[in-house]
Amino acid sequence: MPPLFFEPLLKRIRWGGTRLGSVLGKPIGDGDDWAESWEIADHGEDQSVVDGGPFDGWTLARLVAEKNEELFGAAAGREQFPLLIKFLDASDRLSVQVHPDDALAKRYDPVENGKTEAWVILDAEPGSLLYAGLKADVDEPAMRSALEAGRVDECLHTLPVAAGDCVFVPAGTVHAIGEGILLAEVQQSSDLTFRLYDWGRVGADGRPRAIHVEDSIRCTDFARGPVEPVTPTRVQGDSGDGDVVEQLVECAYFGIRRHVVTKTAEFEPSDRFRILMTVAGAGVLRWESESRDVPLGTSVLLPAAAPQVTFESQGPSTLLEADVPS
Repeated sequence: MPPLFFEPLLKRIRWGGTRLGSVLGKPIGDGDDWAESWEIADHGEDQSVVDGGPFDGWTLARLVAEKNEELFGAAAGREQFPLLIKFLDASDRLSVQVHPDDALAKRYDPVENGKTEAWVILDAEPGSLLYAGLKADVDEPAMRSALEAGRVDECLHTLPVAAGDCVFVPAGTVHAIGEGILLAEVQQSSDLTFRLYDWGRVGADGRPRAIHVEDSIRCTDFARGPVEPVTPTRVQGDSGDGDVVEQLVECAYFGIRRHVVTKTAEFEPSDRFRILMTVAGAGVLRWESESRDVPLGTSVLLPAAAPQVTFESQGPSTLLEADVPS
């Protein structure tokens, strides 16, 4: 099965902007509220559709159903693609949110999953902040008191971010993305989100958006504490050509590695699927007698049955590689 490219699913939300189009080349239309590009998705009605190749027009759900072994390899038997891959453009600050873990998610919706996620920053305006985790002394009574007083921001751990930073956000972590940030997101296949606080804003209809205080508190892990950017672990050192591979995240749901490529990167056949995202630079992906350009903002799924794939960089480039544990 060859590498699979998909048409992006573009989402408009009040906090979005225009960089999905101007920076990442997504086919956005008019307006300045383009918030998310769902790159690879198998979530209910939200289905990625293959763009080109022998499976052109197939949904990801159909691939899971009809090409399960070729897609998953050693993990064959899955009934849903386990990851949801996105790019986000936060022109405005997102609401303060929390996602349930797997057990709690099933209580709300038997077909939903928990939502553990990770962000890799592509670009951040000077002074941009993430809100990740609670300050060390914040417990449930302190949070309820802050909610009553409208001072939830005083409970949140804030951290300035820059391009290249990676932040891991396990389910149960209170968080928000600040304005001015463009990022890549790897997460469990879930869209179950509870809004704890919305900065006193109103929606497009002039009314406050729904707040889910009790659900949010029920899902919050108050022992999580402040969250800091991950410290990358070098997997493959600089052999003189500048190429480096770093492990960013390794958890029960996914792993993320970063490839800094000056010339080429080889991806040998594997017993599991892998996802590649171009987050800096650009290149060409080659396999067998085929090739395809992979500009900035491209996401591609390498099935378990994919042949050897070579990424040829057009100048210094950075790829994210995501997979799931054995």
